Amino acid sequence: MTKIDNIAKNTSYLTLALICQKIISFTYFTLLARYVGPANLGKYYFAISFTTIFSIFIDLGFANLITREVAKDRERAASWLGNILTLKIPLAFLALTAVLILVNVLHYDSLTRTLVYISCISMVLDSFTTTFFSTVRGFHNLKFESISSVIYQLVVLVVGYGALLMGKGLTWALAALALASVYNFSFALTVVLRKIKIHLRLLFDKALIKQILQISWPFAAFAVLQQLYTYLDSVFLGTFAGDVQVGIYQIAFKIIFALQFLPMAFTASLYPALSAYWHSNREQLLISFERAVNYLIIISLPIIVGCIVLADKIILLFKAGYGGAKLPLEISIISLFFIFLNFPVGSLLNACDRQRRNTWNMAIVTILSVAMNLILIPLFKAVGASITVLATNFLMFILGIYWVKRIIPYRVRKNFWILTKVLASSLVMGLIIWFGKIYLNVFVVTILGAVIYFVALFLFGGFKRADILSVYNSFKKRAPEADAEINLKAV
Repeated sequence: MTKIDNIAKNTSYLTLALICQKIISFTYFTLLARYVGPANLGKYYFAISFTTIFSIFIDLGFANLITREVAKDRERAASWLGNILTLKIPLAFLALTAVLILVNVLHYDSLTRTLVYISCISMVLDSFTTTFFSTVRGFHNLKFESISSVIYQLVVLVVGYGALLMGKGLTWALAALALASVYNFSFALTVVLRKIKIHLRLLFDKALIKQILQISWPFAAFAVLQQLYTYLDSVFLGTFAGDVQVGIYQIAFKIIFALQFLPMAFTASLYPALSAYWHSNREQLLISFERAVNYLIIISLPIIVGCIVLADKIILLFKAGYGGAKLPLEISIISLFFIFLNFPVGSLLNACDRQRRNTWNMAIVTILSVAMNLILIPLFKAVGASITVLATNFLMFILGIYWVKRIIPYRVRKNFWILTKVLASSLVMGLIIWFGKIYLNVFVVTILGAVIYFVALFLFGGFKRADILSVYNSFKKRAPEADAEINLKAV
C-alpha cells in the first residue's frame, strides 16, 4: 500500500469514527439532559470542564510531538514514549493534587466535589490514552484509535443510560464516563504492547527530555490556550451564575461541538494537500484554499439558518426546563460560520509554517474571551457566554484572514459571490421551514428544507452540474495521484 493510499484509508477510518462518535455522544447528551434537568446537567458538565482545564498540564503538547517524531524514526518510538511517560507521571500527580485542593478551597457542594473526584479518573487516564494513541499515529495507523473512540462512546451510552433508567442518579452517570476511560486506556495500552510491539518502560534520558521540552512548548502553549478558551466559560458560569445556567448553556455548546466533525473531517484531507502545495504549487494552494472556504460556507449557512428557525423545536428535545436555552442557542449557532471557516484558515497557517502565529492568535482570543466572560456572565448569564463565543470566533477569523492574505493573494470576492448565493438559498429554505413547522413534523420539514436549499442554490448558480459530477467521480476508484485534487474540486 502506498503512503497516499494509507493516508486515504486513515482519513476514512477517522471520518467514519467521528460521525459515529458524535451521533452516539449527542444521543447520550440528549437523554442525560432529559433525565437530570438543567441544574444537575450543569453540575455534570461543570465537573468535566473543571478537570479538563487541568488535564492540559499533564500533556503539555507531548501528543503532537510524539506523533511527529515517531513518524520520522520508528526505531526510536520506545525511547520517545518511555521518556514522555516519565515526564507525565509527576505532571499527572501535580494536576490531580491541584484539582483536589482547588475544588475544596472554593467550597463547592458535596455532589459537585464528588463529581469532580470521579472526573479526575477520566482526566488522568485519558491523558495517557492520548499519548499511547499518538504513538500509534506515528506508525500511520488510525484504525485502532477510530474503533476505540466509537466503543468508548457506546460504553458511556449503555452504562450511563442504564444507570439513569435504574434511578442511580448523576454520580453513576458520570461514573460511566470514568469506566469508558478505563476501557480506552486498557485498549490503547494493549495496542502499543501487542500490535505496535513497543517494549514499554520508564526512561530518563536527560538530553532527550531537554529536547522534548524545547520542541513541545509551542504545541503546549496552543493546547493550554485552546482548552482554556473552550472550557473556562462553563467554569465561570458555574461560579458566577449557578448550575442551571451551565446546563442551559450546554445545549448550544453540545450542538455546535457535535457539528464540528464536518470541517474536522474535511481538513483532515485538506491539510496534507495544502502542505504539499506550499512547497510545490502556490497557485494551486490559493485555489484549494478558496474552494475549501466555499465548501464550508455551503455547509455552514443552511445549518445556522435552520437551527435559528427551529430553535424552539430543538429545545423541546430536552424536555421542560430548558426554555432559557433558546436565545443562547440562536446567538451561539451564528458563530458556527466562523468556527467552520477557522478550520481551513488554521490549516493554511500551519501548512505554511505559521504555527506560531496561530498560537499568538489563540492567545489574543483567549484573553478577550476571559475578559468578556468576566463582564458578561454576571450580567447576562448563559446569554453573555454565548455573545462571547460569537465575538471571539469572529475575532479569530479576522486575525487568521489577515495572515492568510499575507501568505497568498487571497481574493475575497471569489468567496463573497458564493456567500451571497448561499445566504439567499438559506433564507428561502428558512422561510419554508418557518411556515412548514406549523403544519408538518419537524423531521419532515427539515428534510424538505434541505432539498429546497440545494435546489435554490443550484438555481442561483451556487454550484453547477460539473460540480455534481466531480463529487460523483470522487467516489470512483482513481489513481492515487488524483486523490488530493478530488477532495477540493467538488466546489
